[in-house]
This record gives sequence, C-alpha cells and structure tokens, in this order.
Amino acid sequence: QVQLVESGGGLVQPGGSLRLSCVASGFILDDYSIGWFRQAPGKEREGVSCISSRFGSTHYADSVKGRFTISRDNAKNTVYLQIDSLNSEDTAIYYCAAADVVFCRLGPEYAYWGQGTQVTVSS
Repeated sequence: QVQLVESGGGLVQPGGSLRLSCVASGFILDDYSIGWFRQAPGKEREGVSCISSRFGSTHYADSVKGRFTISRDNAKNTVYLQIDSLNSEDTAIYYCAAADVVFCRLGPEYAYWGQGTQVTVSS
C-alpha cells in the first residue's frame, strides 16, 4: 500500500524557516519522482518543487526559487522541503505526491498524495 506522510509544518514568523518531511512507504522512493504542492485558502493548488527519481534532478516554481530546497534521503525513504525566508504568501497546506516518471514536472502526473501539513506564517 502506497502511503505518503507529511510533517514539519507549523506556525512560524515571517523570515523564519521550516523543513517539511515526506515519508514514503509501500514503494521504493528512488523509483518515483516526488513533488511538493501547496494550496492556500481560496486558491488553486500550486506545484512548488519536485525531485526526479534515480537522477535526483530538481525543479522549482519561479515563485519559490532561491528560498525552497528539495532533497531526498533514499535510505530513510524521505523527501525534504527546506523553506527559508518565509512570508505570508507561503501560508498554505503543503502536500507531497509521487509520480511514476523518471524526470519530474509539476503537472498532473502525480498519482499518490499525502494528507498535507499546514504551514502558517504570521507575526
């Protein structure tokens, strides 16, 4: 059974940092590309970053380049999303998702989703 579980969200002040984790089970992490998406209240879901299977190439949405860093630890079956210089526009539920593709994109190819973790940026 494929399962993705996010953690690491919380309430943080503007300018702060968080590291989100996505623990995968039921499949070999290295066989899948993993993406991070977010959905803010009243807005559509937005892809923010992904990391490709096997080769580990990364991709970022323009809105988060320079502040978000995605990485994976295959031994722990975990993908991380480091978020720095948080601002109010980063407030959202963050989801990780898995796609059976070699090179990742932030499109509709993700078949497996976690339940999400809430990130709130507020002073």
